[in-house]
Amino acid sequence: MISLLIILVTAVISIVALNDQHIFDKLKFNAYDIKHHRQGYRFFTHAFVHVDWMHLIVNMYVLWMFSDVVLTFFSYYFGYKGAYYFILLYVGGIFFSSIFDFFKQKDNISYNSVGASGAVASVVFASIILHPGASIYLFFIPIGIPAALFGLAYLIYSAIMARKAKDHIGHNAHFWGSIFGIIYTILINPGFFMRFINEIFPK
Repeated sequence: MISLLIILVTAVISIVALNDQHIFDKLKFNAYDIKHHRQGYRFFTHAFVHVDWMHLIVNMYVLWMFSDVVLTFFSYYFGYKGAYYFILLYVGGIFFSSIFDFFKQKDNISYNSVGASGAVASVVFASIILHPGASIYLFFIPIGIPAALFGLAYLIYSAIMARKAKDHIGHNAHFWGSIFGIIYTILINPGFFMRFINEIFPK
């Protein structure tokens, strides 16, 4: 229910912004405006607007696919507080995934970014910590990839692509959102890390 609410709110705001350039520009992430015009709200609002329909659909589809695992675990371990912890995971992922680019681009007036990719990455990697033995299926690979192996490959890929910076994809946001998802999940219950280890290396 929580993930569905996030998806609906994001979809509505994204669709409105796609049809109103003023709203789009007002909500997008711009480190220069955050620093020099004190528009700190952009740390969060950028996650609710997207470049186009495909960008929106892919992000929300991935969120929908992985949120169920996280919410199931959180509800089991934390009861009614599970939804609260999930919201903190998602919102924290939005903010934390933007910190690196803020410090890197704070004096670059032309740098902008939008999308929920960093927050979604937080949810994906929370699910990997919680259930590393699960299989992840990509569109072009018919064979399931172990979640832990996928996570490692994704982190390496994101780090390499962020250093190259030859495309317009927010690889830094993907990387740091993923790192936040890992750290946050372990911090709220250190037992999750032992569960991760035991599932990766069963006795």
